[in-house]
Amino acid sequence: MHWTEVPIHFVDFEGSPSSGVVEYGVVTLRAGEVAAVHTRLCAPSGPIRPEDFAIHMIPAEATAGTAPFSDEWEIFAGLRSRGPFAAHFAGTENAIIRSVWPYARVSPDFARPGQTSVEWGPWIDTGRLLRQLFRGVDSARLEDLVDSFGLRTEVLALAEQYCPADRRFFHAALFDALAGGALLCSFLRQSHFVGATIPWLLQQSVLDPDRREALRQGELF
Repeated sequence: MHWTEVPIHFVDFEGSPSSGVVEYGVVTLRAGEVAAVHTRLCAPSGPIRPEDFAIHMIPAEATAGTAPFSDEWEIFAGLRSRGPFAAHFAGTENAIIRSVWPYARVSPDFARPGQTSVEWGPWIDTGRLLRQLFRGVDSARLEDLVDSFGLRTEVLALAEQYCPADRRFFHAALFDALAGGALLCSFLRQSHFVGATIPWLLQQSVLDPDRREALRQGELF
């Protein structure tokens, strides 16, 4: 299953344990191009602390009248049924989505073709792919990687096309999802990854060698 054959959904959440998800962004990639995006602000489940606002710049009043993230089951379950999720250091996104919905809808297991799963993962993880496939990169921060791979102009152009006018910066959910998607596609455009498959990307996104081998052998963790 070549990576261009199924959609990849790059996900980013903004929020904290205090507030819950206050913004989500999802970019669906098809063959390295943006095919669709989903984003909105969400009603917090608790207070937005000053230290959280300093990162994502979402004031409580901006979320007034919005629905909670938990209302978006159909969007996220539907996306998962059509392709794997991706994120930059996906452990955070996986923990957040599981805290709202512990299981997904019965969906294809893209790590083990022909089988099904009710898990949200495994995820394609650009943070872990970086550690597995590249050497000499000083910082794993998304913003630094966008610059290291020469992607800032591309990301800013995508943000102008897809992001709300007041959310075109790092730590805005859709902006970060676009940046992560651009980073993933920049990896896959390199000649030595021309034959990359979805199962291989999922395997390389796992750092633990035993878990990676279990995926390679088509076994459950």
